Amino acid sequence: MAAARSPRDGAISPSPARKVAERRLSGMSPQIAINTQVDRAGMLEFARHRHHAILITTRSDGTPQASPVTCGIDGDGRLAIATYPERAKAVNARRLGAASLVVLSDDFDGPWIQIDGDAEVLDLPEALEPLVEYYRSISGEHPDWAEYRAAMRRQGKSLILLTPRRWGPIATGGFPARLSP
Repeated sequence: MAAARSPRDGAISPSPARKVAERRLSGMSPQIAINTQVDRAGMLEFARHRHHAILITTRSDGTPQASPVTCGIDGDGRLAIATYPERAKAVNARRLGAASLVVLSDDFDGPWIQIDGDAEVLDLPEALEPLVEYYRSISGEHPDWAEYRAAMRRQGKSLILLTPRRWGPIATGGFPARLSP
């Protein structure tokens, strides 16, 4: 089983898969999968504090296209993803007008949720102030907003906004409940 080096002290720490295997082998109870249904407010509260996600769009041939992204939530409860207009995720979202986002926890084996919805792509200049809101939702205040706005213009950024229409339960991985002791 794989191990990972700790960036702080160089010591080897066990991978998440190894931790699960060691727990199982030591006679400890396995982690049981949990699915918690939430309303819109619960879904948004869960996603508001998590910024790592996988955006799933559909290619023109109908196959899925997945992109690891950083996401935030705007004041209207839409999930926001910064991108460039020529990226596959933006092209696909613009063409179909729909996407899915799997919002992940920082811990590999932490809870996650899939959110499906209507996708809209904003380009500059319309995207500029929503990009400011996107940054604030993830990182708070920028030390120089004029500099940030200039950088967004220079880079030609776009913003994908996903309006949630359906979401799954907040889920954790693990064994089915039928295997619990």
